[in-house]
Amino acid sequence: MTRAMLLCAGYGTRLGALSDQRPKPMLPVCDLPILRFGIAQLVAHDIRDLVINVHHRGDVIERELGDGAALGARIRYSYEDVILGTGGGLKHALPLLDPDGTDAPFVSMNGKLIFDVDLGALLAAFARDRDALGMMVVRRVPDAVAWGAVDVRPDGAHLRVRDVLADGQHMFCGVHVTRPSVVARLPDGEACMIRQGYLPWLKAGAPVAAFEHERGYFAEHSTPARYLESNWALLDGAPLRHPPGPLVGVDPAAIVEPGAEVRAPVRIAAGARVAAGAVVGPHAVVGAGATVAADARLVRTVVWSGATAAGAHTDAIVTPGGVVAADT
Repeated sequence: MTRAMLLCAGYGTRLGALSDQRPKPMLPVCDLPILRFGIAQLVAHDIRDLVINVHHRGDVIERELGDGAALGARIRYSYEDVILGTGGGLKHALPLLDPDGTDAPFVSMNGKLIFDVDLGALLAAFARDRDALGMMVVRRVPDAVAWGAVDVRPDGAHLRVRDVLADGQHMFCGVHVTRPSVVARLPDGEACMIRQGYLPWLKAGAPVAAFEHERGYFAEHSTPARYLESNWALLDGAPLRHPPGPLVGVDPAAIVEPGAEVRAPVRIAAGARVAAGAVVGPHAVVGAGATVAADARLVRTVVWSGATAAGAHTDAIVTPGGVVAADT
């Protein structure tokens, strides 16, 4: 059995007021929480035994996902009184990730991602590279240094990481596979899997493998602008093999009154109400149970579940707690 951990304990500081209401992994993209995309991806690869670490607004995650049964998964939670980082969080969760002591490989995935990566191919590649401490998913990008560049080189039949947080043409995508015995080497308490793990191990001569993600959707959601762009990309039909639900269109259980104008592409979820006279779209998402008033003009705008949108909005997120602009 392959297990996975979804890292979800961060504060989401760059999201400002948005993360005060919902933790970053639970921000709705096309009215589905980001974390649901990661879970659907794992379940589609028959990875169903999941651990989620929680700290900031962990109550939202646990309340909405529960034990995971409705999603085809078994979810257990690792509670962090203080944030332990990408490595410390994994080490703290080892009793859940390796309860039977078999040291089986597991997948670690950042909870802020929507990422269409072939996890089956990743696990198979790691199984072939028996010497590697871990296998990092990387992708070639023009601005790799801004993301913390990874230097990747071929080494015989394998692709190996030569250095991290240095020169290179690849970025680390926030997904890797490793073993509990490797994570156990990290220092106790707060630790970064890169800075206190892979980087010093590389410098000591230990092999760390790379898995290159060459095609498929990838988005992370650390700022309001990136969050909105992910909504628009999926509305525009960016390919995603394992979506957790419908991403585009008007749900049959939504109410769009006669006289309202809907300009595709949009997602209007079940229970949403769009009043006569309103104009929704192009590029708009109206969440479940949200209301769009008669005077509303929504372009490149996301309306969260339960919120009311009135007036004209462009490049904005309308939440029950207020409106957040993309450039906040």
